[in-house]
Amino acid sequence: MIKSQITFKQLEAFTFVVDTGTFRAAATALGTTQPNISARIAALETALGAPLLIRDSGPVRLTEHGEKLLKKAREVLWAGEALIQEAGRQELIDETLRLGVTELVACTWLQDFLRLMRETYPNIRIQLEVDLATEIDARLMQGQLDLALQSGPFKSTTFANEALGYENYCWVANRMLARQIDGKPTLADLFELTILTHAKHTQACAALHLMAEKNGLRRERIVHSSALSACVPMVLEGLGVALLPERLLKPELASGDLHKIEMDWLPDPLSFHARYAPTRAALYVEKAAQLAKVAMQTPLIKKND
Repeated sequence: MIKSQITFKQLEAFTFVVDTGTFRAAATALGTTQPNISARIAALETALGAPLLIRDSGPVRLTEHGEKLLKKAREVLWAGEALIQEAGRQELIDETLRLGVTELVACTWLQDFLRLMRETYPNIRIQLEVDLATEIDARLMQGQLDLALQSGPFKSTTFANEALGYENYCWVANRMLARQIDGKPTLADLFELTILTHAKHTQACAALHLMAEKNGLRRERIVHSSALSACVPMVLEGLGVALLPERLLKPELASGDLHKIEMDWLPDPLSFHARYAPTRAALYVEKAAQLAKVAMQTPLIKKND
């Protein structure tokens, strides 16, 4: 019996140092200090009778012995968590979920997701980052996030990818401007006005610019904002028409402050995914991805042809 010679905290420290690349980053992720991480690793190496990590001027690397034992360490951690789950004692899971989300998620169904997480894992803390999808994707690849709730496309296909659903776009204007736009306008009609929308690098904006170029429309009419929420007050003030995800505008559309403009062109719906690294993620991360799908509560639809 190994008894108390090897602990879950030691194995956790070992795997986090490998995943994050440094003792300091592992300490930050685990909510402890760098000396504590160093002490846990040293105790684990003493118990196993061999060095696990190479510590020199470069990034931390695994020794040959460490390479052999890393997978086993993860399996022990997963088995411990599975035991807790099987016993129905999820409150015993006292961890931090490093979560990255895009602004649209934060402005719409994030609260529902956080509520479901609290109900399922009452003692899991959420360390939240809200950023552009490209930045969220980069931090996930660097091991700085456990779970990303974001739109595609993605630079890497090595992560588990739970499709959550799609968000439709719509054209909107405030009451006064909507009255001035008669019937069903063409895209050319809208390009006589200012067009408010989100960041240039997004798929929807790329499609909008391409349509404008093909039809000889004035692309300088397009006003981009890296913050989706900043577009809403601008369109409410009548500064232009807006092309935005429909769910973001739900309160304003319901109140009648904004009105949909029927158009013969819309970009493809915005697809959302829950992404995580299955080779290193805790079991509760996979469960969190499933809860995100419940929280979004949007049926999958086919993309526009």
